[in-house]
Amino acid sequence: MQILGVRIKKAGRILFFEPNEEEIALGDSVIVETSRGVECCKVIVAPRELSADETVESEPGIPLKKIYRKATAEDLLQLEENHKSEKLAFEVCLQKIAEHELPMKLINVEYTFDVNKIIFFFTADGRVDFRELVRDLAAIFRTRIELRQVGVRDEAKLLGGMGGCGRPLCCAAFLGEFVPVSIRMAKDQNLSLNPTKISGVCGRLMCCLKYENDLYCENCPQQNVMFKPKQGSRVVVAEGEGKVVAVSFSRRNATILLDTNKTVVASWEDILPVNAEDFETVEGSAQIEELPEIEEMEPIEVEEPPPPPPKPERREKRERPRRVDVFNRRYNRKENFEQDIRPERPPKPRNDKNRRSKRDYRK
Repeated sequence: MQILGVRIKKAGRILFFEPNEEEIALGDSVIVETSRGVECCKVIVAPRELSADETVESEPGIPLKKIYRKATAEDLLQLEENHKSEKLAFEVCLQKIAEHELPMKLINVEYTFDVNKIIFFFTADGRVDFRELVRDLAAIFRTRIELRQVGVRDEAKLLGGMGGCGRPLCCAAFLGEFVPVSIRMAKDQNLSLNPTKISGVCGRLMCCLKYENDLYCENCPQQNVMFKPKQGSRVVVAEGEGKVVAVSFSRRNATILLDTNKTVVASWEDILPVNAEDFETVEGSAQIEELPEIEEMEPIEVEEPPPPPPKPERREKRERPRRVDVFNRRYNRKENFEQDIRPERPPKPRNDKNRRSKRDYRK
């Protein structure tokens, strides 16, 4: 049994069909029937034999179908006319959205090949009641109308653009389906967790975080590697023994801080662990029963630092005599009070001329 893969759009999903009696090559245009209706698609996967263990569906839940025929020159002209009509339908839909004052943003419009259905893609913060809008559009175009709400990732895929790397967006260029991406992938690759650096134009995590994630996976097979170092483990290299401070998975080397405070970079093949428990055999490499013998290194003479100077002896605190208030000591007792009493002073002569009244003080 033979199968071939087609795409409706440039970066759309690959759909598999069974070829008919015609000779079909890679890059030809064919007419097929999908869940949307009759479509004109381009062959992406050349016809090949399907193995006995392999099962392929044209679409999820739909068994494999045959293509109708190869596209003719008239079919290609019809496809170009549909693309021109999509621009007109886009402007008409924008006017109707403004008339009904609906909180939605129109993204794209697509015609099926037989113009049996028109699909309008839009984004919105929540649910939108667009029943009146569908009635108006159906009265204008006299065909089936479908409004489909999409997310921010699908919006970037439909509109396209340039990424932070300076190249076209992966989702709009070649990605047929979105793959799940998590923040764990950025952590495993030692990337900056700054959202502005690991997020795409859609505001979500970049799809390219998935590309090299398998290289950093712990269970990923590595060929010709007997030991995969971990950060913080004790290892032995040709220069001596030290501690792993950094590991580069893409270059397959590690940065080691030796006991002599010297830093070296060694490949994984030249690194041996100090403890046998840390030795990990990786799939695809030779299995080793015992840890290789390590040559004993000559002890390094290190000058001992001079002892620190002795600390001065702490003086004992002297007991200070309790302070006694002189005033209380003199006048609290009755006999002292009588002895130290002073003679009364004569009163000051009163001058009525210089005395101010209460009214003056109020002023």
